[in-house]
Amino acid sequence: MARISGIDIPKEKRGVVALTYIFGIGSSRAKKILTNANVSEEKKVLDWSDEETANIRAEVSKLTIEGELRAENQINIKRLMDIGSYRGIRHRIGLPLRGQRTKNNSRTRKGKRKTVANKKKVTK
Repeated sequence: MARISGIDIPKEKRGVVALTYIFGIGSSRAKKILTNANVSEEKKVLDWSDEETANIRAEVSKLTIEGELRAENQINIKRLMDIGSYRGIRHRIGLPLRGQRTKNNSRTRKGKRKTVANKKKVTK
């Protein structure tokens, strides 16, 4: 496996696909990286020369990826929670943020169902 910015990318895959294994790099960004590094998109990782790998590493190092990007995302979420925005409140209570319905769906965000106890009225 080739190592780029601390991530092992698979050797048997094409360069465009292999670069998407790095958090923060999607297919369009991977294509831009390869064109800037003058590497063919069809070339597999194991066929990259040392010079091509170095060019790709240089291009990737210019981007915010992996741990730095994850930390940035967490800081943004914390900021939303601190200012008390609608999205921040939804993050805090663990509900969907973007207007989805919660009556029937959203089990991923809400977690496992919690049964509500049936309270009976006591009459004298």
